[in-house]
Amino acid sequence: MTLRQLAFNNVARNKRTYAAYFLSSAFSVMVFFINAMLIFHPDIRRGLSSEIAIQAFVLAECMVFVFSFLFVLYSVRSFLTSRKKEFGVLMMHGMTLAQLGKVIFLENMIIGLSATMIGTAAGALFAKLFFLVSALALEIDSLPFYLSMSPLMLTLFAFVFLFLLISAYTSRIVRTTKLIDLFQAGAKNKTKPEGSPWLAWLSLLLLGTGYTLAAGADTYTIYYRVIPVVIITMAGTYLFYSHLSVNLLQWIKRKRRIYLRKTNLIMFSSLSYRMKEHARLFFMVTMVSTVSFCSLGVFASINVVSELFLEDYPAAIGYVSKHGNSLEEAHLTRITSELSKRNIPYKEDQIKIKYATIRFDEKNRVLSNELPIISFSDYKQVVELAGYDWSEKSPSYNEAYVLISSQNDKSKIRFKQLKEYTLLQPDVTIREVGYTKHVIIPDNLLADFDESFEAVVIHDKLFAQIVHPERTDIYTGFYVDHFEQTAFLADELADHGRTRYDAGKTYAMSVSGTLFILRESMYRILLFIAMLLAAIFFIAAGSFLYFRLYADLDYDRRQYLTLLKMGLTPREFRSIVTGQLAFLFFVPTVVAVIHSIFAFIALQSLFYLSIASTMGVVLLCFVLAQVLYFFFIRFHYLRNLKKSL
Repeated sequence: MTLRQLAFNNVARNKRTYAAYFLSSAFSVMVFFINAMLIFHPDIRRGLSSEIAIQAFVLAECMVFVFSFLFVLYSVRSFLTSRKKEFGVLMMHGMTLAQLGKVIFLENMIIGLSATMIGTAAGALFAKLFFLVSALALEIDSLPFYLSMSPLMLTLFAFVFLFLLISAYTSRIVRTTKLIDLFQAGAKNKTKPEGSPWLAWLSLLLLGTGYTLAAGADTYTIYYRVIPVVIITMAGTYLFYSHLSVNLLQWIKRKRRIYLRKTNLIMFSSLSYRMKEHARLFFMVTMVSTVSFCSLGVFASINVVSELFLEDYPAAIGYVSKHGNSLEEAHLTRITSELSKRNIPYKEDQIKIKYATIRFDEKNRVLSNELPIISFSDYKQVVELAGYDWSEKSPSYNEAYVLISSQNDKSKIRFKQLKEYTLLQPDVTIREVGYTKHVIIPDNLLADFDESFEAVVIHDKLFAQIVHPERTDIYTGFYVDHFEQTAFLADELADHGRTRYDAGKTYAMSVSGTLFILRESMYRILLFIAMLLAAIFFIAAGSFLYFRLYADLDYDRRQYLTLLKMGLTPREFRSIVTGQLAFLFFVPTVVAVIHSIFAFIALQSLFYLSIASTMGVVLLCFVLAQVLYFFFIRFHYLRNLKKSL
């Protein structure tokens, strides 16, 4: 028998053990190939959101490849560990370390090339289905089937290189292993599992700290807390599995009323060893599951922002003419002429934004000494023209309302301190007493004055007394019944639907129809890609548990055969196996769900509307999928155990 034949027979005889690894690898190849087909598809490159879509798909492509590399590396190392006794037998019969390394290299390449070919073929087979879904996400009429050499060669090169690299690395590990180490690795060293009480308490401290930081995050601090919270939570999770869980199981053993009840003695004894031995595995499954939950939950919840779109853009077209803009009349004429050509009825309104000079005050900590102000009557006029309900009262002479530029700004209100300003002309001190209920000028059409807030609304009498402001801008709003009709209107003036105030031009402008279409398209793309990545992560997490169980199958057979000879009934046998599998499957899932809940609590600080319902649906779907996967594994695992019993 040649080394190639031996490698092929080893793969064929261990197909049950390699099944999850092979299918997960093939699925990753399939997703990678379909992503590549979408990247090179000519219709997507000509599409409305082509630049955003291609960037998103390229990012997903890189993430799939990196994750596949780590998944394959971990999987192969786990298989090598479970087969070291087999390698020792081969070396006892005269096989050299170089020959053994070559056999392992060939085995990995057989599985890797097979997964690459099957995944590529499956990608070509299901590509049309993905094209239909992608067309809906990208708002393209249709995506015909398109297959060129570019995505095919990219996929083959990427994964052949990946499996070559992994195979060469793993075969080199075995070449440096001594024969005695191979035989000793095949025996189960069942020393009493012990966990450090100090590290167990440290895991609780780290997890509690991470959860507290996440739950207490607000709009301003969440960006600074993300990385520390992730690091702290990861460290706490690893210590939870390696020390705290072991201590908890040891504590249960000391509770004789629980430990000696029915078959708990057998179940918890075995779990103690598994938790200590497979701490890294459970840690990895938990983190991968958390990433799956959060990635899909984040992008699914972004659609909540769309519910606020109409309130954030009361005018279908907003145009701010800066002081000294000589092109204002030409620009407004261009806008009105295009509205007329499209037969879109509209109402037009103009208001003034004065920039009053204020006295420098260190307590205020504002970005400019020029305070943008709007009269209360102008604010009311725009609100009524936009069709909003009116219920606000005018501020007093020396009071002001902070103008919100987005409904999402309301999530920042509780963290913002109301301030006072002293005007130089007239010499009056005004103080902020609240916030406007509505948006009248969209975000980025005025210069930021106080963090993300851009102007204040004051009493009409005080506004009239400011006759010599530093400068005056004019805001013109065009109001229509169906803002979607304004999509891509006046593109030369507003690239991608917006020209920001700080863009260095003499005007600022927004077209809500264009912004809405581009935003919705981007959200759909991100959600679509998040679903693909979440599916890969979820399948990989299940695969980790699957091949870990089957790597221990021979030992479990011997253990349960001994117990059956001692009088264990078939019903008790099924109960023990089910309890252990449920513990191993659902503890990482429960921990991942808890991690995700606190991540979503932190995310909620960025939204004015609640995202709890969206997050609940995402978590529920993942838990149901895990339950179905558990029953599938339980059925096959029990069947394989019974074959030898």
